[in-house]
Amino acid sequence: MVNRLFLASVVSLAAIMVVSCAEKRTYKDSSLPIDKRVEDLLSKMTLKEKLRQMNQLDMPSLLEDGDLSKERLEELIGPDGFGCVQGITIPSWKSTQIFNGLQRYCVEETRLGIPIFTSSESTHGAVQDGSTIFPQSIALAATFNPELAYSMTRAISEELYSEGVNQTLCPVLDVCRDPRWGRVEETFGEDPFLNGTFGTAVVKGYLDGGINPVIKHFGPGGEPVGGLNLASVDCSPKDLLRIHLKPFEMVVRNTGIRTVMSSYNSWNRTPNSASHYLLTELLRETWGFHGYVYSDWGAVGMLHNFQGVAADDPEAARMAISAGIDLEAAGFTYQSLESSVADGLIDESIIDNAVRNILRVKFEVGLFDNPYRNIDGKATVRTPEHVALSRKIADESIVLLKNDDGLLPLDRTSIRSIAAIGPNADQVQFGDYSWSRSNDDGKTPLAALKEYLGPGIKITYAKGCDLVSEDVSGIPEAVRAARSSDLTILFLGTSSASLARDYSNATSGEGFDQESLELTGEQERLMREVAATGKPVVLVLVTGKPICIPWAKDNIPAIVTQWYGGETAGDALVGVLFGDTVPSGKLPISFPRSTGHLPSYYNHLPTDRGFYHKPGAPGKPGHDYVFSSPDALWPFGHGLGYTTLEYGPLNLSGMVFSPADTVKVNLSVNNIGSRDALEAVQLYVRNLSSHEVTPVKELKALTKVPVPAGGSAEASLSFPVEEKGKYRIMVGASSGDIRQETEITVE
Repeated sequence: MVNRLFLASVVSLAAIMVVSCAEKRTYKDSSLPIDKRVEDLLSKMTLKEKLRQMNQLDMPSLLEDGDLSKERLEELIGPDGFGCVQGITIPSWKSTQIFNGLQRYCVEETRLGIPIFTSSESTHGAVQDGSTIFPQSIALAATFNPELAYSMTRAISEELYSEGVNQTLCPVLDVCRDPRWGRVEETFGEDPFLNGTFGTAVVKGYLDGGINPVIKHFGPGGEPVGGLNLASVDCSPKDLLRIHLKPFEMVVRNTGIRTVMSSYNSWNRTPNSASHYLLTELLRETWGFHGYVYSDWGAVGMLHNFQGVAADDPEAARMAISAGIDLEAAGFTYQSLESSVADGLIDESIIDNAVRNILRVKFEVGLFDNPYRNIDGKATVRTPEHVALSRKIADESIVLLKNDDGLLPLDRTSIRSIAAIGPNADQVQFGDYSWSRSNDDGKTPLAALKEYLGPGIKITYAKGCDLVSEDVSGIPEAVRAARSSDLTILFLGTSSASLARDYSNATSGEGFDQESLELTGEQERLMREVAATGKPVVLVLVTGKPICIPWAKDNIPAIVTQWYGGETAGDALVGVLFGDTVPSGKLPISFPRSTGHLPSYYNHLPTDRGFYHKPGAPGKPGHDYVFSSPDALWPFGHGLGYTTLEYGPLNLSGMVFSPADTVKVNLSVNNIGSRDALEAVQLYVRNLSSHEVTPVKELKALTKVPVPAGGSAEASLSFPVEEKGKYRIMVGASSGDIRQETEITVE
């Protein structure tokens, strides 16, 4: 041990002498190729400095009374530097000062002056207090408008940059195949193509805005056993590549993404964070990824203390780095690699390769040449332009599920009184990974209604019940309010936590999975008793995930889903309800009839929705499910408007193609109604000649077009073909509403 420590000291001293005696640090020369700068810097680093680059600090550990502490900087970072720091609870009005102060220490006070990644979260807006709160990811996906995704992350990048942040831990590209999972709201839904399309737009927005995004969580995670967060996923290798990892492949191949986060889950009994196949063979060697891999929070240590595949933390560290994880977050398991190198259990070249990946990204994103952010001013957040963009996304994300007899849009001239009822009527719901849950930071539906309607229409509010308890004492008051009003708007749904701030009474979000997708608490009872008054009811689901409401579909005339819509959600909803805004959202994830109907995704195999196709009903047994239909309550892509649209015939660029050709499809969308429309036209494909069972349809292209009342619009869609065979091309308003179809051949 003495000899080993002596040798380490000699090596460190020699490295210091090399740097101090060098006339010029090559890695500081911005005119040189990045690879040369990386190798020069790596050659000057001690083993301890290398391992520090492979770890993350939490910002609170560096603060005292809310400000940076010089003593803690010297104690925790010292002369060796650090790879990354996360500061998700730093408010925007202090973050610029704090992050730049930390960066200044790393650049000017450490031996080699290596800048640090300043990381935060921004799934739907920066989590620094005071930042613009945009609609949650599932709401963004419901717009079926990827251009909005790019615009949103360009705007978020401006705020992050001004806050001193250079790296953000998003987007989530998990394909959600089990909506019991609490993190549904962070995803772009159930379809691989939709996830990849929105993921690509989001990543490009961040990159163009000067922020380094981290796509997550690499490895299958959106179909965990029992819908429980972190649970294992078992699927075939083909489903792994075609479904779960397809969005990641699309982003890696189509953007300059530099950072990928590993996942907690295991796939077919191998933890994803210890999978050499996933992190090296597939990601790097097959797809050509050249960035660095970042572990999810504590995922390296979990190889020992959760999954149990490592005997201790040192073995967990060796497994993770050998698999391909370069930087460990929320843990210091990697620090044990120093003794593993000394004991000959791992070669230092493996550590060098990990550090090389990290340093290369730091050079590529410009941290060595421009380490500071917004050094001349305070954070620029919540600008009128960003708030207006948040509103536009909220407008296009609202999904009209049902509208019997044209109850919507409401006519304010014929209404004298409205009952606003339910636990989500007077409470904002921003979604998880927000910095607030307070009504002070957004517009509730009730507040928006009062502001929009003014004193001329009486609004009676009654909560009725909450989201979690069995307390029904408020239901009688809600029933009286409904009975005494011309119309009831019923606001039900879910509630999510606020990241690292408020986790009380959450029914959705990370770690808040549900065994049932029915309405929580006494919301179903509230709905039925309000409907029993006989007055017209509009049901608004304010939610982060699908909810099973078969009774409502049969008995409530108008139903709207408002995915967590950001800080302007109340205004956006009122705009749709009263017809100032055209409803144009589409479901990015199917609504099942019940929890027992899972899985409910649309792109199922032809064998997986029954054989007899004679479904039963209560009191009337049938085939397949004896008392129900196997189909979804509302399928992927569903969403109504306030007019009637007709799809014209398909005009294809050909009927016979070769592999690697692009199929181009054009058609007209005709509006035969009296109101404008904004229609998301969807193109699906089915392989008719495969020698393996393939899905009944798969989304391959989409476009969103405005269609004026009494007019028409041209929709243009295209997709590449890869394999020989026959294919059915289907274009429609949803996966369950195909309007035109034809067949092509690939020879």
